[in-house]
Amino acid sequence: MFATGRCSCGLVHYEMQREPMIVHCCHCRQCQRETGASFALNAMVELDSLHVSGPVRAQDRPTGSGKGVRAMGCERCGATLWVVYATTGAAFAWVRVGTLDAPDLCPPSVHVFTASKQPWVALEDGAPVFEGFYPPGSVWTAEARARRQAASN
Repeated sequence: MFATGRCSCGLVHYEMQREPMIVHCCHCRQCQRETGASFALNAMVELDSLHVSGPVRAQDRPTGSGKGVRAMGCERCGATLWVVYATTGAAFAWVRVGTLDAPDLCPPSVHVFTASKQPWVALEDGAPVFEGFYPPGSVWTAEARARRQAASN
């Protein structure tokens, strides 16, 4: 097991069985609105490697791409634990890093949509920075690409 996490009220717990393929720190306005913070920090794993206990509910929400996201959260407190993006497919969960018991395990791999980042947010962690989204193949490791390919089949 790589990490554990839970919702705000503690009703829902999860185990992330594998290390993330990539961790996006997204600074787009939609993520700012969605999280109520300056950015969203999401760790991508295979959905079948996420073991969940407790009642979760799905809520469809808009995205900047127009393709949408399905947010999965606690039935009682409503905290979003992970999202499933239409653009990456139903085989993958983007775990909200802030819901991990040890969020320091998942620092950003990349900063995206920084053209709309808050001006007081300093990006000094050494992760690649893109004003929009990154070009395909420019950030992912070979191992992460192989895992994504395997889970997509």
